[in-house]
Amino acid sequence: MDTLIKNIKKLVQTEDVQRKWVAGKDMAKLPSIDNAWLLIKDGLIADFGTMDNCPEVDEGTELDVQGRMVLPSFCDSHTHIVYPGSREIEYGDKIKGLSYEEIAKKGGGILNSSKLLAETSSDDLYEQALERIHEIISFGTGAVEIKSGYGLDTENELKMLRVIRRLKETTPITIKANFLGAHSIPMEYRNDQTKFVDKVINEMIPAVAAEDLADYIDVFCDNGFFTVEDTERILMAGMKYGMRGKIHANELDYSGGIQVGVKYNALSVDHLEFVGPEEIKALQGSETMPTVLPGAAFFLNMKSSPVRDMMNAGLPVALASDYNPGSSPSGNMKFIMSLGCINYKMTPEEVINATTLNTAYAMGVQDELGSIARGKKANLIITKPIPSVEFLPYAYTSHLVEQVILNGELVALD
Repeated sequence: MDTLIKNIKKLVQTEDVQRKWVAGKDMAKLPSIDNAWLLIKDGLIADFGTMDNCPEVDEGTELDVQGRMVLPSFCDSHTHIVYPGSREIEYGDKIKGLSYEEIAKKGGGILNSSKLLAETSSDDLYEQALERIHEIISFGTGAVEIKSGYGLDTENELKMLRVIRRLKETTPITIKANFLGAHSIPMEYRNDQTKFVDKVINEMIPAVAAEDLADYIDVFCDNGFFTVEDTERILMAGMKYGMRGKIHANELDYSGGIQVGVKYNALSVDHLEFVGPEEIKALQGSETMPTVLPGAAFFLNMKSSPVRDMMNAGLPVALASDYNPGSSPSGNMKFIMSLGCINYKMTPEEVINATTLNTAYAMGVQDELGSIARGKKANLIITKPIPSVEFLPYAYTSHLVEQVILNGELVALD
């Protein structure tokens, strides 16, 4: 069944020749077509152009979206949305001045979620995560990477990854799974961190690989968590099973996480509050996407990543939500765009590139998502009537998504 979308006010992020990402000064460019049409066939973008050469559809559906814009759906390359319950009690601790590290040292943070996860059934985890999936789709997200990491032992990490697999099989959104066994150090291993790293390598990774549960492997390489040496060992072990690395890096300090990520060809390094000339030099010429998580920095009141320095150095930058219960309890990628503009001084064009094509690369789906290109999957946002593309990040609390198309089909929004 064909679908023709016509009278599009502006068709945003169009490509005749597909790019893997947008970098440096090119991030300020956003190719678009005014007064446009777009044709969907078999769930894919078949063609598009201006209304003066709009085709007719003999059999199929026509959507007249007069006054509305069409964009590729957001790709959110860093989330933790399979988790039990919430952690609003820690929110009070943050307000009272406790740092992320101090809460973690008390056995809070990730360890609180780990304890609750062990007590939660797979079905309950699935139902909670399914509600969040529906939520982020309504905000315009069409692809999401979901990390494990609240299990912290083999049984519960596998439980999380099986829930992620179930979400892949039962929802229309594109999902990538990331094994994050090295998310935090359990209390019983605090005096013997190497022993826990050994467990991740010798027990968890083979078990995850045996069920083919993860596309990627991740490590929290930062102050108070896993060292560069730990990270190298875990990445090498994951690579033997075909899991490409991704790194939580430099959120809390200059940790060496960026350099080790580049050394092992990580697909992305994420957070990046602490980035200087050495980190930028390491990223230049690499295949690793610098990914900034504005929601976490906003929620924790942390320093902002030097995004402009990275772009001025010719690097690409992606923005993701970090949707999780402790440091970024929101998956609203439109708000992430607004934070990119407000706190990082990115232009509207730059934040759209950073939340579509660049973050599609950061989750390994740039060949099928992230732009309006012939042959790519028809995962699209149709906005409400808005005056300009700049209005999307400008109206930072307004819900401006009217319809979402995933795999070429309209999705019912709550």
